[in-house]
Order: sequence, then structure tokens, then C-alpha cells
Amino acid sequence: MLTTGPAKKVTIYVSQDHLYHGESLYAAILDFLFYRKIAGATVTRGVAGFGADHHMHTDRRAMFTENLPMKIEFVEAADKIKEILPKLHEMVGSGLIEIQDTTIVKSAGSDPKTTALIANESVPSLKRQSKAKLMRIYVGENDKWHGKPLHTALLESMRANDIAGVTVYRGILGYGANRRIHAETALHLSHDVPILLSAIDTEEKLRAYIPVLDDMLQQGLVVFSDVDIIKYTHDFEGAERRKEPRS
Repeated sequence: MLTTGPAKKVTIYVSQDHLYHGESLYAAILDFLFYRKIAGATVTRGVAGFGADHHMHTDRRAMFTENLPMKIEFVEAADKIKEILPKLHEMVGSGLIEIQDTTIVKSAGSDPKTTALIANESVPSLKRQSKAKLMRIYVGENDKWHGKPLHTALLESMRANDIAGVTVYRGILGYGANRRIHAETALHLSHDVPILLSAIDTEEKLRAYIPVLDDMLQQGLVVFSDVDIIKYTHDFEGAERRKEPRS
């Protein structure tokens, strides 16, 4: 995470039609920055410009050109820039890389208390582990509840019942108790593809939700599994306690 203080601003200029391993170069650079955990990057598309060849590029309809200038900008710590710069040189090729000194006055998305903690000390990472239950609900996409898609109604009801989190997955192929194949096809002839809802919470919370599920689910399958929750978080409260004066 970026903190207040000195940093570097990097601006990369490439053309829209430049490719990198068959992919748009600007998109490949953005992916590279994302997976190298750069704090944030922005891509903007120019409306006109020219490069070293002095060939004018413009988005005027009469020109029918797609080779417009693209600009990728990001701000990061100097040591991180030094780490990724060789790869950027290799990717950019005939493009231009500009690096400027800058100062971060306020880091985006952080509150003053969190920023102060990170700036003053390394906040330890907490590994929290516990037992829980995974509930999987299998229904069909055509299933309804009071005129609403059943999977949508189930999602809303679980949220209303304070289930910690639910994810809905749409299948591409499957069959159920009636042994009839449901498939997602190019012509979309069948819309009754399988839907899976996956929810994780304590057994007590999920068991308490079953009466609601019994009322809503006329046909389908519900499966419970034991899971271990492993979550990494920052021990901000512990860091706060260490900073408090001792009596």
C-alpha cells in the first residue's frame, strides 16, 4: 500500500495498435502492473497525436484510424519501480517511458488512523482460522419463487438472514433428478441451466436458515460440508494497543 511521502510517477506512451504476444500492448502492461501488485494504474486514450515517425493519428471519423496514442500512468515507491522497470522496457519496445519525482500527500482509499499506523510501523499480519460449514444449493435457472428467479430470491433471503456471504454460479451443463440434460448453447435454446449457490457461515447460522429454505425450495438439492476458514488480515487493533502509553 502506498504511504505519504516521496514516490515516483511513471507514464508510458504506446500506440493503440501495438501488440504484445498477440494482445494489445496497453492491456498487457496493465495486467503486468496488476499482478505485480502496483498500487493503481490508469489507461487513457488520446484523440490525436504523432510519434517519432511524425505520422499524425486522429480519431476523426474521416481518418478511419485506430492507431491512436495510449497513456498508462501509475504512482509507486521508487524501489518498486526499480524492480519492474526492466520488464517494462522489454514490453514497451518503441514506446516511451517517463519517470518523474512526485510526493504523495494522501494515499487513496485509506483513513488517517490506518495511514499513520502503516507509516510508523510494520503492521503484523494475523492469520485467523476457524471451523465453519459450507452450504451448497443446486437449483435450475428457470425455478421461480413468487414470480422471481429462485436463485435471486434465495440470495436476497440469505442476505436478510445475515448469512456471512453467498456466491451464485451459473453452470454450462448438467442434469438433475429428472435425468434431463440442461445445457447452455450458442442458440440459447435451453435457459434452464444449473445454478449453484455457495454460502459459508457457522453451522448455527446455516441451520437456523433451513426453515426459510424449506419454504422456498420445492425442488433442488442442498449439501452441507465441513470447511476450515483461513483468513489473513492486519492486526490494526493490536498495533493500536502497542502504541498506547503504559501506566
